[in-house]
Amino acid sequence: VQLQASGGGWVQPGGSLRLSCVVYGATLDDHAIHWFRQAPGKEREGVSCVSAGGNTVYSEESMKGRATISRDTSTNTVYLQLNSLNPEDSADYYCAAGDLCQGSSHYWGQGTQVTVSS
Repeated sequence: VQLQASGGGWVQPGGSLRLSCVVYGATLDDHAIHWFRQAPGKEREGVSCVSAGGNTVYSEESMKGRATISRDTSTNTVYLQLNSLNPEDSADYYCAAGDLCQGSSHYWGQGTQVTVSS
């Protein structure tokens, strides 16, 4: 299973970005897909997760109300819509696949960098 994240970039405070995570070698019904982020010098933290099958979505406190996860089974892609971004949201964002949102992730994609500054 391989995951490819994209969509990061530079955005001004208050702006929005949509990140994409394409899953290869499995379907979205096979795995829960989790978005994490890690800023320089800080520990990795979860942002949001959608369960295998898409029935349940979990939002972590880190970006609650500002991050929306969704998925498109026709393209095997999971999206993370980021709104009202502020400089503290600058980080590398990663997607990962596991059995459950509450469990460990087994497969990781490369990060996509988000920079929020004026």
